[in-house]
Amino acid sequence: MVCLKKTNSPEVNGIELTARQLEIVDIVTKHAPITGDQIAEKLGVSKPTIRSDLAILAMLGYVDAKPKVGYFAGSAFKDGGRPVSPSLHLKVRDIQGVPVVVQGAASVYDAVVTMFLENVGTLIVADAEGHLEGIVSRKDLLKVTITGASAQTMPIHLVMTRHPNIVTASPDDTVLEAARKMIHHQVDSLPVVEPVEGGKQRVLGRITKTHMTRVLAESAAEGGLTI
Repeated sequence: MVCLKKTNSPEVNGIELTARQLEIVDIVTKHAPITGDQIAEKLGVSKPTIRSDLAILAMLGYVDAKPKVGYFAGSAFKDGGRPVSPSLHLKVRDIQGVPVVVQGAASVYDAVVTMFLENVGTLIVADAEGHLEGIVSRKDLLKVTITGASAQTMPIHLVMTRHPNIVTASPDDTVLEAARKMIHHQVDSLPVVEPVEGGKQRVLGRITKTHMTRVLAESAAEGGLTI
């Protein structure tokens, strides 16, 4: 049995875990296999409350799961319970990609074409100076096209998600912090921005679930695991 020691500063090899996440790992290692419902019951919370915690711990490799079996200690433990250090403490700036940007005056049709040509699921809407104005997803474009609206003439700023409903990442955020935002807000990507004068945000890049998967694969390889 492996045990992740609780400390006043819940941090493991540079990866900061919350007190509840540490408790979940402790429960899993002591009672595996154990279901998500059973974990929630031991914590005195509902299962949806710990869903993001379980997803993060699975991403880090501290827990694993099998359908119809439950959760058990993950592949991050080896050699007597010493956790393999993942690379999720990297900064967002280290792995961010080039942003795919359109301007708000562009038509829905242009946005659809750009999305398919660039093979992305989300477009960043910015002004001529590169300041963030909004986000448009496949779902946003689908809603417009199935209503019969004219995609050729409708400007993208009429269908995009605007502030303050845009979840962003800072280049100084850790990859783990960005992953938490994606999981909590149920989004596939985040625009990477920096604040500028006038309360605006300049677009610097984007970070996606694909970037996260690449980091996770590299972390596993560094720990001697086979994917």
